[in-house]
Amino acid sequence: MVFGRKPKESTEWLSSVAFFDGFSDAELGRVAKLFTEIELPAGSVVMDQGDPGTYCYVIVDGEVGVYVRGERVNSSGAGDVFGEMALVDHQPRTATVVADTDLKLLRFGTRDFHRLMDEMPKANERIMGMLRARLEAS
Repeated sequence: MVFGRKPKESTEWLSSVAFFDGFSDAELGRVAKLFTEIELPAGSVVMDQGDPGTYCYVIVDGEVGVYVRGERVNSSGAGDVFGEMALVDHQPRTATVVADTDLKLLRFGTRDFHRLMDEMPKANERIMGMLRARLEAS
């Protein structure tokens, strides 16, 4: 269930998130069982550069700023995914992410993230595509 939505509404909402576009209802139902819902106030540090990566996130509502060595390099909003790189390459976080607004997030732990990647080829392809695009942009 996504932030008080019924299971059917959760899968409908997940299907509206660009990352999950094209997933079947069964896949979305599986995704809905893998995350934890969290809420954070504006100003919260969601993850800190250099820390080990144990979670990745999908933004349900709100915006975050992305900082590298203290310099703002990007921002992300509803539907965006972040934090996945450290779960893929098992390296420390490459950026600090701070809540610009109050946030509602879906949080995937390492085990659930890898389950998502292993069981759903679409998720694996999208994560690898995102990582490739980020590397090409840097």
